[in-house]
Amino acid sequence: MNDDRARGALLGLAIGDAMGAPTEGMTLTAIRERWGRVRGFVDPEAAGTDDTEYAVLCARGVLRAGAGLTSRDVADTWLEALREQRTGFNRAGFSEMIALANLHAGMEPPASGQRNAETWSDGAAMRVAPIGVFAAGDPVLAARMARADAEVSHSRDGVYCAQAIAAGVAVAMVADSVDPVLDAMLAALPADSWSARTARRALDIAGRAGTPEQAEEDLFEAIPLRHYMWADVAPEAVALCIGLLRATDGTPAVIESGVNIGRDSDTIAAMAGAVAGALHGASAFDPGHVAQVRTVTGQCIQATAGTDLVDLADALVARATTEERA
Repeated sequence: MNDDRARGALLGLAIGDAMGAPTEGMTLTAIRERWGRVRGFVDPEAAGTDDTEYAVLCARGVLRAGAGLTSRDVADTWLEALREQRTGFNRAGFSEMIALANLHAGMEPPASGQRNAETWSDGAAMRVAPIGVFAAGDPVLAARMARADAEVSHSRDGVYCAQAIAAGVAVAMVADSVDPVLDAMLAALPADSWSARTARRALDIAGRAGTPEQAEEDLFEAIPLRHYMWADVAPEAVALCIGLLRATDGTPAVIESGVNIGRDSDTIAAMAGAVAGALHGASAFDPGHVAQVRTVTGQCIQATAGTDLVDLADALVARATTEERA
């Protein structure tokens, strides 16, 4: 397994998350009016948010259980981490907060994800890149493990979209172009699902756009679910991610596109950054960007503070290698 690609997946996630946090919830036009085009960190204190920190918990679950990961393993990993929590959950997603309340009340997965008012959010899709790193080259395993993780807090399309991201990262870890990655992402979505229909529409739109910037405008016009009050709907965010991956050929430039498209931009850029990082490796990223996000701050989940994402990626590679030898 390629260590540089594993590191790239986690660092790409964190770079997209930190760079996209200031534009989260904004429109494409509002971003342009304020910054022109965001090409780097607009906040000198930029750091990964809950997207990165829940990905750290996802990785810890994988390190704990390997390919046999169950929803119970994930729930236990979350609950153990939260024993250290002494403050509120800064910018935490609703889906995870409700799931944690359910777990504390004694509810078991998958009920903890099914009885959740935000079961369709992108909170699971944003965190499962470490599963793709572990399951490099095996999108079926990645999707199965992603389902186990996602069912703690989600059901239906919230789970499907997590499967798509994990499968995409798994294929990106061994692919030479974005085409098989996009194929794997679509294959992980049930063909008649809301998520698959929206993803196919995004691919068509991006395929007809002449430039990434044009794709951003066309996707922003067509894909968002504007009648819902929040921008964290998984079928929307993952479709935008897939469309932008198509428009940029899966290069690290997809992070910039994700940041500038607005909506749930930190999550869109994080998911796309994870795929691009797995495809091109950490060496493809600006070293200054890597240095900015490499050490997790724990601003949402205190137990993740101090985590080195390079060390975490290396641990996932080592865990996967150990299982292969067993």
